[in-house]
Amino acid sequence: MAIVDALQAHNGVETVLYPGLQSHAGHAIAARQMQQFGGMVSFTVAAGEEAALKLVTGTRLFTLAESLGAVESLIEHPGRMTHASVAGTTNAVPANLVRLSVGIETQADLVADLLEALDRL
Repeated sequence: MAIVDALQAHNGVETVLYPGLQSHAGHAIAARQMQQFGGMVSFTVAAGEEAALKLVTGTRLFTLAESLGAVESLIEHPGRMTHASVAGTTNAVPANLVRLSVGIETQADLVADLLEALDRL
């Protein structure tokens, strides 16, 4: 949640998508089905696709990877990675979308890493 809060407060972030937020469309069902909301967080970068691409290669602790299920924190650009085959269809994701899988590193270090990378955009 610390990462979600930090992303929401950063002016370089357009939208944060996380079921733990009451504003999320799936919050009610997630709250009924989940004991915790988990470590998957998506957000859109306000400056667009090129900035999102720069961000995913600009972190120190988050590893750029398509697999989002490890103990280390991972970051990806779904439009160019996991969802590239559906570009231009109704299943396409926003070009400025970034997805995180938050691992077990220190919360403060992860927040600082993301904010530093966002500040460089």
